[in-house]
Amino acid sequence: MKISKLIKTWEFALFILLIAEIIILGLINPIFLDIENLLYATLDFSHILLAALPLTLVIITAGIDISSVSVMGLASIVLGLSWVAGVPIILAIVAALLVGILAGLFNGVFAANTDVNPLVITLGSLFMFAGFAQGLPILLDKLNFKVAGSGGLAAYQYEGITGLPYSFTDIAATTVWLIPLPFIIVLIFAAVLALLLHKTRFGRSLYYIGVNLDASGYSGIAVKKILILVYIISGFGAALAGVILTAYFTSARADLGSDALLAIITAVVLGGSDILGGKGTILGTLLAGLVLGYLQQGLLAIGISGDIIQVVIGAVLIASLAIRALMNAVSQRRQNQKTLLSKGGS
Repeated sequence: MKISKLIKTWEFALFILLIAEIIILGLINPIFLDIENLLYATLDFSHILLAALPLTLVIITAGIDISSVSVMGLASIVLGLSWVAGVPIILAIVAALLVGILAGLFNGVFAANTDVNPLVITLGSLFMFAGFAQGLPILLDKLNFKVAGSGGLAAYQYEGITGLPYSFTDIAATTVWLIPLPFIIVLIFAAVLALLLHKTRFGRSLYYIGVNLDASGYSGIAVKKILILVYIISGFGAALAGVILTAYFTSARADLGSDALLAIITAVVLGGSDILGGKGTILGTLLAGLVLGYLQQGLLAIGISGDIIQVVIGAVLIASLAIRALMNAVSQRRQNQKTLLSKGGS
């Protein structure tokens, strides 16, 4: 890509915004100018990136998945319950990821085979998965699975599951060349999804589906299979986020990640994805997630409360939607002018 075209991209604008944000935050608090601290700070929002990256694929198809925050908690509690039941930690992680895949399959089957809006489908599954996560310890306790000690499995509903092995919880404490392992996982996941989206027929099909669902079906694209697969990928990403959160907090809880939905959706939209479908990139979502993540860290560092931060993120979401709408309107107007000029010239 030529330099002139590169600087006109939304991703380049986000990159400049990220650099400017870090510089401004660094002037306020010098800790943000320390590369080691910047990298360490990604631990606080890696789970948002892991859920937002695959959601990009869903939104490109003109879909939506708001159940990811419940999948995080469900995957976390399944991991913890598997561990206390005597399952090796690696298999407990596999079980947690499998839960995410099955949750994505559930959403995908309904989204691909019904005319119900995906927002309604995943809103229902949001509450359903959250209910499963909260009720699973009690259900197992009622079924006489006595693996939780004197308190019973029901005690885990609110207290969480601690005592996870250090081989697992050290995931959050491990660094490679100063880069935290969870952020390395984010980068690898982003690279895989970027290749899938931009270098494969599957990825091209997502854009076609987002632009025109019916026409995609008529052109021979396996629309239903592709839609199911993107929701599965979204569920997997959410479960992976739940696993990382569990390691970070050294505790498996049903409510892990429950406050991340706004940030996840904002990262995708700010990253350039069109909520109407047909547009979006993995790089854009990754950069937008970093912008949001460091914005949260910066606001916390200067004493802004979490409630106010949610207001700021909401404002960023609305502003990004407004800017994209304005840009689309300007682009459409220019296209119309070119069309009129070409007709006048002919």
